[in-house]
This record gives sequence, C-alpha cells and structure tokens, in this order.
Amino acid sequence: MTGAIGVSTLLGVKIADATRDARVTAIRDSAEHSRAISAFRERIGDIRTVDDLIADRELYVFVMKAFDLEDQIFGKAMIRKVLESDPGDSTSLVRRLTDPRFLELHRELGFGPEGVGNSSVNDQSWQQGIIARYVERQFINAEAVRSERVAEVLEFRQKAPDVQTWFDVLKDRGMAAFMRTALGLSDELVRLDVDKQAALFAKKYDLEKLQDPDERARLERLYAITADARDPARVSQNAAVQIMSGVVTAATGGGQFVPITLDISVISSLPRQPYR
Repeated sequence: MTGAIGVSTLLGVKIADATRDARVTAIRDSAEHSRAISAFRERIGDIRTVDDLIADRELYVFVMKAFDLEDQIFGKAMIRKVLESDPGDSTSLVRRLTDPRFLELHRELGFGPEGVGNSSVNDQSWQQGIIARYVERQFINAEAVRSERVAEVLEFRQKAPDVQTWFDVLKDRGMAAFMRTALGLSDELVRLDVDKQAALFAKKYDLEKLQDPDERARLERLYAITADARDPARVSQNAAVQIMSGVVTAATGGGQFVPITLDISVISSLPRQPYR
C-alpha cells in the first residue's frame, strides 16, 4: 500500500472528505459517467433475467463497476452462474466463492430462481442505490490513484458497519489488511490458518465496537498513523532515522541503520519446528 508523496494518510483523508461533494458532483456531471448513469436509468427497468443484463453490455459493465467487479467483467459465464445460484444452498457457486463481492452482487441485484424475474429494477430507490454505489466506486478508485491508503480508509468506512464476525473481515483482503495494520498486527499473520487468525483478532479486539462511529474513526486514525510509520519510504525520510543512519555509517564505515517492528503475539503463534 502506498500513500501520496509528501502527504500523510491522515491529511489525505481530510482532503478527500473536504472535497468529496465537489468531486462526486464532477463525477456525475462528467460526459462518461453522466452517459452511463442515464443509460442505466433508461434501460434497467426492462431487465427481467440475468441473460437480459449480460446481453446489454453497457448496463452489465455499469453494474459490475458499481460492485467493484470491473476486474471480472470478461467472466460473463461465471457471473451468469453466480447470479443464477441459490444462496441458500451451501454448495452453490455464489456460496463457494470466498470473495464477498459476488454474494453482495447476487443479493443486491435480486434476481429470482435460475436468474429469472426481478422486482427491484423498477424501484426508484433501488435504482438510486445502484447509481450511488457506482459513483462512490469511481470516487474511491480516483482516490486510490492518489493514495492507496486513503482509498483503504474509504473502503473501511463502507464495509465496517456490516461486519458481524472476524470471518467477515478475513474473507475480504482489504478489510483484513486494514484491521491488521490498525491493530498493530504483522502481515505474517496470513501464514496462519483462518481459525487461528480469527482467534488472534478476537483476542486483540472486540468486534462489536465497530458499530460505534467514534470507534471507527479511531481505527481510521490508527491505521493511517501505523501504515505511514511502516512505509519504508517515509521511514527513510524521518529525521531521527536519518540521524541514526548517519551515526551508524560513520561508526561502521558503511553500515546501515534499519528500524524494524516485531509483533510478539504473531511470532509466538507461528508453527514451531526444532532445529536440525
């Protein structure tokens, strides 16, 4: 994850918040996105089946972008199977896929059994919800170009209120990375199996606190500060590190001072093997 050069993540988030309304309006008014939104409004009411949606490329692409599935646009066969799946069947494709975006896509689009029938498409509030998703995704994507860390904070804001268990967090790579960083856990944690990861997270943090907006704001600050502190580029520019590096170089004739962070809770949980 990277941040904007010369701008801390905390400052980047403040700038994003301060300029959000103007930038969202600019997205809606831009030729590309205004045309896409208009096409969605005009034609989504005619969609009755999954096949109808996939056959209309413009609408299909719009929906995929709204659900952050732009990287899956060319997988039409799989998307068809996902939308035709029965989420109540634990063996169905939509339940077997670990990426939560697919289940969310299925749930929000609301197609009937076998992908036939949809009572949502003519609902104005539903349409506005999908459009809002699309615009928000464009806003976050644009922010990610400036700073991936700021974009991660914006993603966290979207997803955190819906989190119920640590498994909800762990199946979402972005959320898992955010929480590891905010809680000061090492990325080496991913080497453990999911149950052990969930247990470590649960020991570290009470997930029910995520329902508190003030607590979510606190985690955002922790994430921003910790992520910046772990950034090698920022660390190398830190005045204290530069001074220590100079001292080490002078004393050793070319040595290098390298600051490190150890997470003892993770180290103690890693599999142990005897020395041979």
